[in-house]
Amino acid sequence: MITKKEVVSLITKKLPDSQVFVENLKGNDHLQVTVIASEFNGLSLVKQHQLVYSALKEELASEAIHALALKTDTPK
Repeated sequence: MITKKEVVSLITKKLPDSQVFVENLKGNDHLQVTVIASEFNGLSLVKQHQLVYSALKEELASEAIHALALKTDTPK
């Protein structure tokens, strides 16, 4: 089981200037995560998602996070 705070910490470690919002969809292992980061400027949606997935790689592999709905954007 992983906490929302841990998810935010892992993502902000990889993307220091990001804003991260985490919601539990079902239990604590089905999450919706929204990440807003200036590091996403000029990157395709796939590249943006790959950055976030790389921050959560171990948690996804161990199924601490079983399902992840991901939204990414740049600051407005």
